[in-house]
Amino acid sequence: MRTFKFVLLLVILAFVAGIMGVSWFTTRQLPMRSDPTMFSIPAGASLRTAAQVIESAGIDLPAWQLELLGRVMGRSSKIKAGSYEVEDGLTALTLLDKLTRGDVTQGELVLVEGKTFRQFRAMINEHPDLAHDSQKFSDAKILAHLGIKETHPEGLFFPDTYLFNKGSSDFDVLRRAYKAMQPKLAAAWEKRETTLPVKTPYELLILASIVEKETGLAADRPQIAAVFVNRLRRGMLLQTDPTVIYGLGERFDGNLRKADLLADTPWNTYTRPGLPPTPIAMPSLASLQAAAKPPPSDMLYFVARGDGSSEFSATLDEHNSAVAKYQKKQ
Repeated sequence: MRTFKFVLLLVILAFVAGIMGVSWFTTRQLPMRSDPTMFSIPAGASLRTAAQVIESAGIDLPAWQLELLGRVMGRSSKIKAGSYEVEDGLTALTLLDKLTRGDVTQGELVLVEGKTFRQFRAMINEHPDLAHDSQKFSDAKILAHLGIKETHPEGLFFPDTYLFNKGSSDFDVLRRAYKAMQPKLAAAWEKRETTLPVKTPYELLILASIVEKETGLAADRPQIAAVFVNRLRRGMLLQTDPTVIYGLGERFDGNLRKADLLADTPWNTYTRPGLPPTPIAMPSLASLQAAAKPPPSDMLYFVARGDGSSEFSATLDEHNSAVAKYQKKQ
């Protein structure tokens, strides 16, 4: 009987010690090489791979221990990929909870409508949360790398807010922005006015980019689109300053001169008829829709009033009067 009681006591003590050991293991604060510590779990990674990544990141938790904990708790197949950031006070249990919730940290990149691809690339190259894999690529090589058939990148990428796992390749963001533009352009083309004087979706994209750059007030966007469509229908020169500025590229110093308007480039709509050869910026969805289906209008001219809005005119005489009123202050 004494032997039985002794063995039972040992079993109880071992059980209690085991519980205390598990409790200590799951709730002790894990030493970390740096505070905070960041690591990324790749898509499709197993619990074992994730545990190895975490140990390599400098968190003092042997990979086999985290793997064992995950299997014991039935979470070995619930690990979420992504970028993680953990701080001092982390325990094995809170770490496992974080991994299975997918409590990831994300970077953010805002691509503003009306910006050029050159400006977009500058934003990407300066973003601290992206891997700058495209930085040494030319525009043409970027398009080739992404499998894009067009030879010029302007206008192909949809302006939006893009969230991504920190440390992601900038090519991932570029690919998403390109894929985001395609269905929106296709939808606008499908719903276009049947008499629209553009022959392809790409020409619609060009027209929309001009509308985007000329729009100072959102409410004026449809009427601005109507002006350019009316001009195209009549064979008139578009005569829009943003195309000239785009053609100047980095030579533009912020001051558009008369000599610039007379200097011929493929994008100078004062010297060349029709649309320029490429978009001049990244248009918004609103500009795509306005360019595809402008309202009925007989307007051919517009001038900025100085408050962001525009004054529209049907004749040159009316336009000259508006210019004198709003630009020359006569």
